[in-house]
Amino acid sequence: MRKYRYRIIIFGGLGETGREAFGDFRIEPSGTNTELTGELDQSGLHGVLNRIQALGLELIELTRVADGSGLSKGAGGQRTRGPGVPVRPAAAAAPA
Repeated sequence: MRKYRYRIIIFGGLGETGREAFGDFRIEPSGTNTELTGELDQSGLHGVLNRIQALGLELIELTRVADGSGLSKGAGGQRTRGPGVPVRPAAAAAPA
């Protein structure tokens, strides 16, 4: 399966157990939340979502980064999102 770069925002910080569980990701603070960035195929994406749930963490945002470059720093050092494809939860989808 093809791998894509994903940016995942988790509510709050990660303790030692959380950092170990997501050791295959780049882990950075994002304000009061935690940003995980890594390359995953579909199976890996489902696995990381299961890890988030199993650890009782709250998922804030999940974005597939279209160009694979992740996030960049804009003018003044502020974070800017590159061209990304937001992944909307099923609950937010419009009824058919």
